[in-house]
Amino acid sequence: MSSLQRTMLKGKLPPTIPSGRIGRADSFKKSRIRDYKPGMWNEFFAEKEDVTVDEQRTFRVYRTKKPEKPGPVLLLLHGGGYSALTWAHFCSEVTSMIHCQCLCIDLRGHGDSKVDDEDDLSADTISKDIGDLILKLYPEEVPQLFLVGHSMGGAIAVHFASMSLVPNLIGITVIDVVEGTAMEALASMQSFLRSRPKYFQSIPNAIEWCIRSGQVRNVDSAKVSMPGQIINCTTNQLATNDLPLPDDVLEEAHHNSMFPNPFSISEDEEVSPPGDGEEGSAEGLAAGADFKKPVTTKEATEAARNYTWRIDLSKSEKYWVGWFSGLSDKFLNLRLPKQLLLASIDGLDRTLTVGQMQGRFQMQVLARCGHAVHEDRPHEVAEVISGYLIRNRFAEAASEFRSHMPSC
Repeated sequence: MSSLQRTMLKGKLPPTIPSGRIGRADSFKKSRIRDYKPGMWNEFFAEKEDVTVDEQRTFRVYRTKKPEKPGPVLLLLHGGGYSALTWAHFCSEVTSMIHCQCLCIDLRGHGDSKVDDEDDLSADTISKDIGDLILKLYPEEVPQLFLVGHSMGGAIAVHFASMSLVPNLIGITVIDVVEGTAMEALASMQSFLRSRPKYFQSIPNAIEWCIRSGQVRNVDSAKVSMPGQIINCTTNQLATNDLPLPDDVLEEAHHNSMFPNPFSISEDEEVSPPGDGEEGSAEGLAAGADFKKPVTTKEATEAARNYTWRIDLSKSEKYWVGWFSGLSDKFLNLRLPKQLLLASIDGLDRTLTVGQMQGRFQMQVLARCGHAVHEDRPHEVAEVISGYLIRNRFAEAASEFRSHMPSC
């Protein structure tokens, strides 16, 4: 079973209990406030810019500072539903290891990018967006570009590279996307999307859900990336525009948590007296037995519709097959140095298995992480990609780091 499939199956299960000891109520409250406080983009990037390609398209980009020595530009493409901020921690790690600059893009229909037709998420359209944006950013000379894409972004990266839309592409890394397993996962994708909450009470609650659902296992990364995936229902603006949050909002977010600790009982919780519920109803029977009906996550989120998803991925279903169909052959036929990072060795399909045995690409498996490999383990992913760039003489080391031996 692939990492993506496991992630989708987890979405059908109740939220898990957070790790760590359960201490006193006051200390637990403080840790909750600290743990789910949103992070800011400027802690990881030197600049953000809204780049207008034409009258119909404006894209939000984030860049790290220029390297002290000449190095490539890492063009980072996020997965479906994510935003450029998914790369925040990875960018900090990789720029500390090698001389390079990171360029992260909010793709069409995601993040703070604005286009006339946000529903057109075909591989050709998104690839053309990226090509036009690169030529707009570098009108005189395009620097050496190394592509890195996660999930849908990995499929788009392969499609973009195969179209030869810009010069100076020097290599590509694809993270946790394989044609075979991706096509199998599409059958249950709509069920997975329906299992997610439609609304969140606050940004910290969204971050909490992100961690408890298993979408991301690294809370520090979730604090930065999750605000880039949701919008304010009142202003219709990305949640990042509401940051930083004042302390009183963080305090309120704790008290209104959608995910109360299942091992704790609130001090002000009162047992409803018998007979308050309607006779014969489930509520009445529960009250008569001195039980209090729990508030479910769905009920809690429906009651406070403050934030919702930036993009409705279910509407993009007609493009899913186009993203992944023929991906393995297209990847193998790229006339570029190629690297594949997976969360599980089980993710390889037949075409890539043969290609791996033929030595047509380098593969690395990183265990103990979910589908969002670069968020769960940004340091290790940065080490793998940095080592690959140095071995291919695309970049110079900026500091010492552990070199990962390739799996093939």
